[in-house]
Amino acid sequence: MKRSLSLSLAVLALSFGAPRVAAQPLVVKCGKLLDPATRTVHAGVLVVFDGGKVSDTKAALAAAENAARTGAKVLLDLSAYTCLPGLIDAHTHLLLQGDATAEEYDEQVLKESTPYRALRATAAARIALDHGFTTLRDLGTEGAGFTDVDLRKAFALEIVPGPRVLAAGPAMTPTGRYPLLGYSWERKMPDGVLKCDGADDCRKAVRWQAQYGVDWIKVYADGSYYRTPDGGWASVPNFTQDEMNAIVDEAHRLRKKVAAHSMTPTGHRIALAAGVDSIEHGDVLDDETVKAMVAKKVAYCPTITVADFVKGPRSKTNPIWDQLWAASQESFKRAYKAGVPIAFGTDAGGFDWDKRNQAEEFSFMVAWGMTPWDALRTATTVAADLLGPHKDGKLGCLDDGCVADLVAVAGDPLLDIKTMEKTVAVISRGKVVKKPD
Repeated sequence: MKRSLSLSLAVLALSFGAPRVAAQPLVVKCGKLLDPATRTVHAGVLVVFDGGKVSDTKAALAAAENAARTGAKVLLDLSAYTCLPGLIDAHTHLLLQGDATAEEYDEQVLKESTPYRALRATAAARIALDHGFTTLRDLGTEGAGFTDVDLRKAFALEIVPGPRVLAAGPAMTPTGRYPLLGYSWERKMPDGVLKCDGADDCRKAVRWQAQYGVDWIKVYADGSYYRTPDGGWASVPNFTQDEMNAIVDEAHRLRKKVAAHSMTPTGHRIALAAGVDSIEHGDVLDDETVKAMVAKKVAYCPTITVADFVKGPRSKTNPIWDQLWAASQESFKRAYKAGVPIAFGTDAGGFDWDKRNQAEEFSFMVAWGMTPWDALRTATTVAADLLGPHKDGKLGCLDDGCVADLVAVAGDPLLDIKTMEKTVAVISRGKVVKKPD
């Protein structure tokens, strides 16, 4: 069957809620439509969404004929804009609202109730949608338990508007390796993570997470980054190899993927040896790490936007953050040149949702040597490959069977990638959540 994107004319129909019934086609006209999968541009395109997915060619033509007979009008005219598949941010924290300093983090965990943080998270999710991000992988609730699982459900049922969420619940570390830290030993302080110690305990922790419905397992592979006497990089590994092996083995046995926060080769070696599915941040990627990631097809989420955000405040007390920023640029270039799968991930929540636009990540990647097409692919095809099959349909595309997500921007991101920061329309799950003024 020919690809629906190859049509010069099709129709975009929406279905509203369950139970699904036949609905009047909603015709959306795109001036240009970018297909990151094939790096092709289609002009004057209308696409079909039917039942929450992109419809096939035959259904598109039938819907077009029906629309003509019934006199359906174009309800969303985007002929002056460029359309793309809905975007994916594969590294976010909906339950955080900026933590450049330890004090900011501690205040949220200690002084804000989980219901309050959930309410703020719904506002953050609406901001993400406004920026064109219709799918988020949320990698850690930072003391808010499995609230991201609840958010996933609330958004899917359209109780409140929000993007598609893949939830990880609380991230995992061993005892003593993650905030809250530094408080009186006489006080029992809350934890920002789920702690486990020893291979058996860590295996049980993964099972416990699966019991509460997470999609991914998030682990902190290293911390306490430092320079070695020979000018190299190292960190303190959080888990032993046996512990990390147990986490990944149990997660994969339960058909969950594992994302590893890992900043230096110390963490990379342990995480990659265990078989994790993605390396998060990866500020220092040496040749050995890059070679292993290519061979094992492990994705890399560079989270450049958050690194830019935190380096100023954190470098005031520790200059290592400025050095990590410089190292991350070389690591990105090395990974890109070698063919490491690079998935779009910003660490939104690590920066305030209302202070930075997630789409700034595109500009950083292009400035660091990536082509605009490849930058767009990080938030569509590559991120979709990382996340894997979804019950809603294929992610990051606008072919037959893809999810009913679309974003439109003012201008041509192939000529100016900053255009991605100027969304004018967003369709999520077949609903128009933003349209031109």
